[in-house]
Amino acid sequence: MSILLTIFLFGVGVFLLIKGADWLVEGASSMAKELNVSDLVIGLTIVAFGTSAPELIVNILASVKGSSDIAIGNILGSNISNTFLILGITALITPLAIQRSTVIKEIPFSLLAAGMLYIMANDALIDGYAFSELSKGDGIVFLGFFAIFLYYTFGIRKSDVLLNEPRTKADMPLRKALWLVLVGLMGLSLGGKLCVDTAQEIALSLGVSEALVGLTAVAIGTSLPELTASLVAALKKKPDISVGNIVGSNIFNIFWILGISAIIKPLPFRPDLNVDLLTVLLSATLLFFIVHNGSVHHRLFLWWRQKKDYVLHRWEGGVLLSCYVLYIAFVAWRG
Repeated sequence: MSILLTIFLFGVGVFLLIKGADWLVEGASSMAKELNVSDLVIGLTIVAFGTSAPELIVNILASVKGSSDIAIGNILGSNISNTFLILGITALITPLAIQRSTVIKEIPFSLLAAGMLYIMANDALIDGYAFSELSKGDGIVFLGFFAIFLYYTFGIRKSDVLLNEPRTKADMPLRKALWLVLVGLMGLSLGGKLCVDTAQEIALSLGVSEALVGLTAVAIGTSLPELTASLVAALKKKPDISVGNIVGSNIFNIFWILGISAIIKPLPFRPDLNVDLLTVLLSATLLFFIVHNGSVHHRLFLWWRQKKDYVLHRWEGGVLLSCYVLYIAFVAWRG
């Protein structure tokens, strides 16, 4: 394939990503209005599930083939890039207002997911077994937690805002909105694959090592659906969809995708992946601290108004993005 054709296909991939994200957000937002549920619920479920579909497919194939490193590494890398890279970039471009329920419930739930993964994956470290693995029993427990998450999400399907405000008319019929969501997800998946494949080919043609390509083009490329969906949602003043997509994806990845993967075939866990797993825990903890601490500063100055302002500001997005750069540098050094 000529370099010009490769560059052209890369441009097509970028176009599909942007349009796919635009269609997905428009369709999802209209569905929220039509069903009279909050944008946050749509972001935590439909958008999060759709943008996590590539990870699900990769993990199912990896589990069937017995490639546990790919199955586990795919989820760890995705959750790290979701929080540090995607929320970091999105907040740098436009500050993200976050609902209080997300700060005190959904983000801690994602932290719980990471903590449960650390406990269940470290049989040798915690119980003194000869080796560690995610067993079928662990997978069933993960799916149980996932069912609890869905039950909780169903319970908050109508936010206080929706209950206290008159219902707004949907932008389009429900059937058209659903088709727009499906087409948007297809555009995100195809565009992401084109970008990853062509970026890898361009980099290799320039003499860049495959290892570096894997850590940059491929790692970032597989996160493009979440990145574009969250960024477009933020620019369209739909921060609940943007943040819900990331937090929901992190929960989906561990409880749903790893749960299914472990049930298909137990996944042996290498102890050296604990560094990456602890990074997942750090990312969720840091996100909770940054957002919650920011609200404390606002209350100190506006205490008489009892204002609770949960916002992910630009400088905080810069902190998250810097953490991702440091992580990638460490992975490159580790080899």
